[in-house]
Amino acid sequence: MKIVSFNVNGIRAIAQKDFFKDFKAMSPDIFCLQETKAQNDQVAETLEPIKDYFVYAHSAEKKGYSGTAILSRQEALNISRGMGIEEHDNEGRVLCLEYEVFFLVNVYVPNSGNDLKRLGYRQTWDLAFYNYLKGLEKEKPVIVCGDFNVAHRPIDLARPKPNYNKSAGYMQEEIDGMDRFTNNGLVDTFRHFYPTKTDAYSWWSYRAGAREKNVGWRIDYFLVSKDFISLVKSASILNDVMGSDHCPVSIKLDLK
Repeated sequence: MKIVSFNVNGIRAIAQKDFFKDFKAMSPDIFCLQETKAQNDQVAETLEPIKDYFVYAHSAEKKGYSGTAILSRQEALNISRGMGIEEHDNEGRVLCLEYEVFFLVNVYVPNSGNDLKRLGYRQTWDLAFYNYLKGLEKEKPVIVCGDFNVAHRPIDLARPKPNYNKSAGYMQEEIDGMDRFTNNGLVDTFRHFYPTKTDAYSWWSYRAGAREKNVGWRIDYFLVSKDFISLVKSASILNDVMGSDHCPVSIKLDLK
C-alpha cells in the first residue's frame, strides 16, 4: 500500500497545473491533501476527473482557507472530522479515516505566523492533537501524515542557526511539540530509514529561488505508532513533483 501526503497550497490552483498527471504517475492507494483552500463540494468537484477513489474532505468554516482531503481506493470503515474540540475544529485541519488495521489521520497543523501571533495557540493545539492521537492508539495503530509546520531538528532545514527561535516553524516551543510525539511512541518514518540524511526538504519559500538552490525545510511528515513501524517498508520525499511550495512525501506499507 502506498500512501502519499501533499500540501497542495490550493486544490483548485494546482489542478490547473500538472496535478492530475503527477497523481497518475504517483499512483497512490491513499492520497492525503492539506491546505485545499476549498469547501467540501469544491474539493469533490475539482477532483472529479480522478476515478475509482472515494473522496473525503474537511473544509474550514472560512472560505478559501486551510482544509484537508483524502482520496482512497478503499472505502473507509469510519470517517471523523476534527478532534472533537470546538475551538480547534473550525479550520478543517484534521481528517481521520478508520481502516481495518489502522487509523489514518491527515493533519494540517496551524502555522505560528510570521509575527508568531499564533505561537501560544499552536502550543495548545499541539497538546490537544497529541492527546487525540493517543486516544486513537488505544483502539489500533495510528498513521498520521501532513504538514506539521515545524522542522524538528537542525538537519531538517538548510539554515538552522539564523532561524532558531526567530522564525515560525523552528521555535523551541514548536520543536517541543514534535518531541512530544516522537518521545512518546510515534516514529518519524523518514528519519527511521534516513537518520542522518541531509538536504532532504519538503517545503521551500517562493522567494529568492529557494527551491532551485534547495534552501528548504522538512516540515511534512509521516509518523506511525511504534508497534506499526515494522510494516513500513520505505519512506520518500518526492521533490520532483512541482505545483506547490511543498512537495509530496510518501510511505509504502506491507500489510500481508
